[in-house]
Amino acid sequence: MSVQWSWDRAFEALPVLLDGFKITLIATVLGFLISVILGLVIALIRQAAPRWVSVPVRAVSEFTRLTPLVVQLLFVYYTFTGLSPLQIGVVVLGIHYSTYMAEVYRAGIEAVPVGQWEAARALSIAPTRTWRAIILPQAIRRVVPALGNYAVSMFKDTPFLFAITVVEMVTAAQQFGARHFQYLEPLTLAGVIFLVASYPTSLLIRRLERRLAR
Repeated sequence: MSVQWSWDRAFEALPVLLDGFKITLIATVLGFLISVILGLVIALIRQAAPRWVSVPVRAVSEFTRLTPLVVQLLFVYYTFTGLSPLQIGVVVLGIHYSTYMAEVYRAGIEAVPVGQWEAARALSIAPTRTWRAIILPQAIRRVVPALGNYAVSMFKDTPFLFAITVVEMVTAAQQFGARHFQYLEPLTLAGVIFLVASYPTSLLIRRLERRLAR
């Protein structure tokens, strides 16, 4: 039996998908803010803290980065029952992606020329000021495009939140399809919305990368 496209059903599904898109966007933006801040903290600890601090942080970071996001979502969901599913999704997304952000920051820090460190020491600049005024501005400038790419990846990973009952856009499309016994229109529209939201962002990141490379 062939499945035919129905514009009426597509227009009926669109408001439902846009409501789900709001949840997707909230989870992405808040999760990204957590990840960029926590990722920088992790990177600084691994680069500058004593070994008795940096080694455990590195171990936890590697464990988080190398275990599946869905497993982490389910573990936190069934462990911390006092939080709402969306809150859990935002926090877990942020923590999971902070481990990737930390690697990006670390690469940016290590790319700063050694001469910058030597000049700061020769001028007797305090270590905290060296990091704040010399090293981090250069490192962050180098890694902005990579951070943006991970933001797009996080956006595309938000459908995993279905595992903890968060009704983001893809789950909203599936629920609409189940009610109407027709999945073609809602799932197609969900894919189009993802494309429309992600592609301009990717172009912006690519343009920013070329501009920062000058």
